Amino acid sequence: MNPRISLDGVPSWIPASGHALRHAGIHFDAVRVRGVLGEEVAYRLMEFTDFRTGPIVRELAGERNVYFLLPPGTAAAYAWPAGARALSRSGRGMAFVGIPALEGLTWPLDWRSRPTAEVPFVEPDLLHEIVEHAVR
Repeated sequence: MNPRISLDGVPSWIPASGHALRHAGIHFDAVRVRGVLGEEVAYRLMEFTDFRTGPIVRELAGERNVYFLLPPGTAAAYAWPAGARALSRSGRGMAFVGIPALEGLTWPLDWRSRPTAEVPFVEPDLLHEIVEHAVR
């Protein structure tokens, strides 16, 4: 997890406690990467950015998906390889992402990397490049 760098104000889409579902495409888009591949992508991204990555949420149970939160309206601009899926606002339906609070009990979700004032979202071009490289 990246060092605790406080936000000037906690974004409205982050719950005060526990966790909550948020509609992708409103406050953020997301890219879901499955299991071990998601952890590998998160590690590579964090290493490349010197742990200034932007928000990454992971599931601690079940399929153990990893969600990379991008600026709204950006995820659908890329052709994501197998194992990765863009979640955004589209005519094909709604997608929701579980978002944990910054503190307290949030199981089965947690922050792999938190949003900061300097890096409120994951950089889409860089994420796409790392995902493409990881699936080769």
